[in-house]
Amino acid sequence: QVQLQESGPGLVKPSQTLSLTCTVSGGSITTNYYYSTWIRQPPGKGMEWMGSIDYSGSTYYSPSLKSRISISRDTSKNQFTLQLSSVTPEDTAVYTCVRGRTFGVASIYAYEHRGQGTQVTVSS
Repeated sequence: QVQLQESGPGLVKPSQTLSLTCTVSGGSITTNYYYSTWIRQPPGKGMEWMGSIDYSGSTYYSPSLKSRISISRDTSKNQFTLQLSSVTPEDTAVYTCVRGRTFGVASIYAYEHRGQGTQVTVSS
């Protein structure tokens, strides 16, 4: 059974870099044709696909976040990490990591496996 677990600070100050890690168990992030993805949902708004890293390590980012986002992975730990720089209060959201054979879709329910989600608040 594949499980995903997000970890990282729940509070980030404006202008700082938000960093979250997703640890995957029960399946490898390097399995062919699988994408590891970050999705977020601000309060009162819809879900937003942020970016993905595929089984070979190639990355794909939302155009609206491309200047601020970076997704990397540590295959030895079966983890992938989100970094979002220069955050503002508008980056306050529930951040969820997901895994599946697709990417670019905004809904966490489009993916085979998903974490519980973690609340990140940007505030001074």
